[in-house]
Parts: sequence; C-alpha cells; structure tokens
Amino acid sequence: MGVAAGAVLSNWGSAWGTWKAGVSLLNTGIRHPGSVMKNVIPIVMAGVIGIYGLIIAVILAGNIPTPANTRENVYSVYTGMAHLCAGLCCGLSGLAAGGCIGIIGDYGVRSVGYRSSNINIVFVGGDGSKIGGGGFEEGEEGGNGDENKLFVGMLIMLIFSEALALYGLIVALIVSQHSYPCGE
Repeated sequence: MGVAAGAVLSNWGSAWGTWKAGVSLLNTGIRHPGSVMKNVIPIVMAGVIGIYGLIIAVILAGNIPTPANTRENVYSVYTGMAHLCAGLCCGLSGLAAGGCIGIIGDYGVRSVGYRSSNINIVFVGGDGSKIGGGGFEEGEEGGNGDENKLFVGMLIMLIFSEALALYGLIVALIVSQHSYPCGE
C-alpha cells in the first residue's frame, strides 16, 4: 500500500500541477508568445514531484522481502506500517505541493503575460462594481520591468511549494529505513 500511495498520490499532484499551469501557459501564449519559454518553469517543477513518488516507490518495493516457502511471515506489521507511512508521507506531500504549484503557476503565468501585453485586469464584484485595476491607461507603455518583478515573486513561491514535496520525500526516506525482521 505504501508503494502505491507514494507513486499514485505524487503523480496525481504532478499531473494536477502540470494541468493547472499548462492551461494558463497556453492561454498566455496566445496573447504574449514571447513569454512562453520563461513561463514553462511551473510545469517542469510540477513534473519533478512525480519523480519523488517514483523514487520512494522503488525504494519501498526493494525493501519488501520475498515470502519464505516455510509459510513463516518474513514481513512484519511494523515494517509494513513504516512503509505505508513513508508512502503516504511522500504521496500526500506531493499531492499538496502539486496543487500549490498548479495554482501559483496558473495565476502567476497569466499575470506575467497580462502585464507584458498591456492588458488591464479588472475584476467585477458580486454587486457589479469594479474591483482592482492595476493595468495601464490607454496609450501607456507596458513591459517596464514589472513583469520581471511578478516573475521573480512567482518563482520564489514555486520554490517554496516544491520544498513541501521535498520535505515529504526526505521524511519518507527516513521512515522507510525502519524495519523489524520476523523470525529472528
């Protein structure tokens, strides 16, 4: 169960983050094609989370002993629970980090693209009033470096989001080394 939890949940987070950030990258690429290569970073970072799940799944699967022909249990409940905890730790951390990277990538990529292409972003409240703004007035020039500030902020948030999955991997590696052999 730990092997499956580590692989499936981490890859689910990876796919979720890739989907959220990828949709906004395609949307922004239509309006501002020059920012596509710079804004592919959230998609790459989301893909790395799936690798964390693969790493822990391979380690856990390698630590599961082959059953003995004498019908004696060689895989203790303690070791099984340690492997389950390790898989869940890595998998759930990867799922949370993938969602976080996807949402940050979605809004971050769109904001950088909108800022670069002089689009005025105005949100409409529930009562029909305009909220925000933050765009340019007619004839005002965009691309004055503000999109680089937005990009750096997005990158920092992505790095800390990726760290969530890395923390889960580290703890899972430590927990996976706990074992209690049967029959000794």
